Amino acid sequence: MNAVIQQAKRLIVKVGSSLVTNEGRGLDAAAIAKWASQIAQLRALGKEVVLVSSGAIAEGMLRLGFAKRPTGIHELQACAAVGQMGLAQIYESSFRAHQLGTAQILLTHADLADRERYLNARSTLFTLLQMNIVPIMNENDTVITDEIKFGDNDTLGALVANLIEGDALIILTDQKGLYTADPRKNPTAQFVHEAKAGDPALEAMAGGAGSSIGRGGMLTKILAAKRAATSGAHTVIAWGREENVLIRLAGGEAIGTQLTAQMAQLTARKQWMADHLHTAGRVVLDDGAVQKLTAEGKSLLPIGVAEVGGEFGRGDVITCFDASGRAVARGISNYTSTEAQRIMRHPSSEILEILGFVEEPELIHRDNLVLL
Repeated sequence: MNAVIQQAKRLIVKVGSSLVTNEGRGLDAAAIAKWASQIAQLRALGKEVVLVSSGAIAEGMLRLGFAKRPTGIHELQACAAVGQMGLAQIYESSFRAHQLGTAQILLTHADLADRERYLNARSTLFTLLQMNIVPIMNENDTVITDEIKFGDNDTLGALVANLIEGDALIILTDQKGLYTADPRKNPTAQFVHEAKAGDPALEAMAGGAGSSIGRGGMLTKILAAKRAATSGAHTVIAWGREENVLIRLAGGEAIGTQLTAQMAQLTARKQWMADHLHTAGRVVLDDGAVQKLTAEGKSLLPIGVAEVGGEFGRGDVITCFDASGRAVARGISNYTSTEAQRIMRHPSSEILEILGFVEEPELIHRDNLVLL
């Protein structure tokens, strides 16, 4: 069942507050060291891993002497600010023991909703992974009130899966996985080993918050799996204290609940682009560029663009036309319309001289392009 983790190259691992802080008693150094060791082994297997970690507010509560989660926004923000220091320190030292560097990235939903910030975050994460760094991600609870009131890191994990085109999301929690009902209240509840992500029946099975420390419950995990599946990422929900859980999942062992995406990753991404019936911008290609796109499966380079129309930004979906006016492709532009007008008909080697910077050598990369 869990072959999806075995086959996955890019993983997002999310660990919850109750696990990270040992049910609120303080950062669990031993548990964090085990996860760091397992992630180091995953890296040795050639897998890229992004870690989404809760625990900042819970650790801050402990350091500031709160017996229970405060309700005041500024108190919560203070807890996040104080706790984030300890969280970053323990992850850095734990991964350093395995000769792996870490990077702290704090995001809000607004960062992923804004096109420029979304693309900047995406590029940074790809660069860190290429440099053998393990990104440690958390919501920026210190400055954004909505994230504290409504946000959760299950959702963030799914958004990161979408952001970096992850193959699978592993949600480590304080529960074994999903049951058909709450097993604490219903002795006939059955464990769900595998299901389809997005199945409406799953939401009916899920309950409320799983602990007094974190904000997320099983329902947020079900919804996160549904969101991750929109970009083709599978999800596994498993008990975080299961011995060598990440390594065993990577070995193909069936642990926890697997929620399978119904659309292949590339198919999902290209379907999203194809569904843009109205696009803000357009480019007209010369015959050579049309040939390379349609017959050879190549990327679109600026030199093959004969005309740029409309106004679009970096990250917008634009339509590519041939000289006769026939739409041949849609894709995500690496440059704004103004920048595209300046670099069209020029080789990629001249982009730096013309613009003063290079986002990518292609106007549209083949992975971000779908033929019509």
